[in-house]
Amino acid sequence: MIHNVKFRQSYLFFLFVIAFFLQSVLLVSCRQNTKPDVSDIHLEVKTERFDKDLYAGKSIALKLTDSLLNIKYGKFYEDFAHRMVGTPEYTTLKIAEMMYKDQAYSDLQKEVDSVFKDLSPFDKQISQTFKYIKYYYPQAKVPRFIYFVSGFAVQTPVGDDYLGIGLDMFLGKDSKFYKAIVRSVPTYLSRRFAPEYLVPRVAETYIREDLFPERDEDRTLLAKMIHNGKVLYFMDQVLPDDVPDSVKIGYTTKQLDWCKHFEGDIWGYYLQSNLLFETDYQAIQVLLSDGPFTPGLGERTESAPKLGVWTGWQIVRKYMQENKEVTLAQLMGERDSQKILNLSKYKPKSN
Repeated sequence: MIHNVKFRQSYLFFLFVIAFFLQSVLLVSCRQNTKPDVSDIHLEVKTERFDKDLYAGKSIALKLTDSLLNIKYGKFYEDFAHRMVGTPEYTTLKIAEMMYKDQAYSDLQKEVDSVFKDLSPFDKQISQTFKYIKYYYPQAKVPRFIYFVSGFAVQTPVGDDYLGIGLDMFLGKDSKFYKAIVRSVPTYLSRRFAPEYLVPRVAETYIREDLFPERDEDRTLLAKMIHNGKVLYFMDQVLPDDVPDSVKIGYTTKQLDWCKHFEGDIWGYYLQSNLLFETDYQAIQVLLSDGPFTPGLGERTESAPKLGVWTGWQIVRKYMQENKEVTLAQLMGERDSQKILNLSKYKPKSN
């Protein structure tokens, strides 16, 4: 009898596991089916390795290297020399010479080559992301994607025809280089300098800089919240389904959980403090800026940063959930932030 009971319990457990597995498969399937079919969009991103070409030029005549880099990379090479690692008074030739003499640059390039032995998976993800972008915005211009190493000067610069990807800013949070530059690049930033952030940051930069730059007239906290929420919602639509929300917004898992737990309290704080229509830069910037936490909110330093960005994201998600007839293009083109808030029916409960 005892054996029968044990068998029955095991059998029920087995059925539970099977049911849970099938439910998980269905949920994953549903999430995957939310994205449109882009198989007919023929787009294969061709990335370029400026970092490789620059480093390889170290072994040949400097003037020849400089000439070849100018011919191949044009404006990017000028921006690299004059705006990223140097200043306008230095020539591209001089910048190349200085970098070749710097052992730290050689060490950094070797580290990049060690971490990124094969960039094809990233190229594939970027291609897929831009297929979705082209699906929603067929006229969107796909930039040149240029990998480079700048000595931690810049992560994803945008130029007239390019989007740069600083590989030295995605080495992994435990890289020895980040520990050495902690005074200029604090840990709350460098923990995001990891490979899994590469494609999301490329997508975000393109969306913010090329597709939907913030309007000067969007001065209230609410307008800025909705703008940022739109950007993150657009990222939801074009990034792989397995990219976590924490990576999209740049939170730790703990910070994300904190926001979810205190979502109603955060919303109540905006309302009680009359912040939604505040236009004073200093008053609202603390709720939009990056940092280790939001000063004045939460116990100790447990709060998440840029809470206005997080809340804007939730409002936009709720708006699209409540108004299923609204297309992505209509959302991105809607300039009335109050309308989006009203129709979202966003009223999270406090704890």
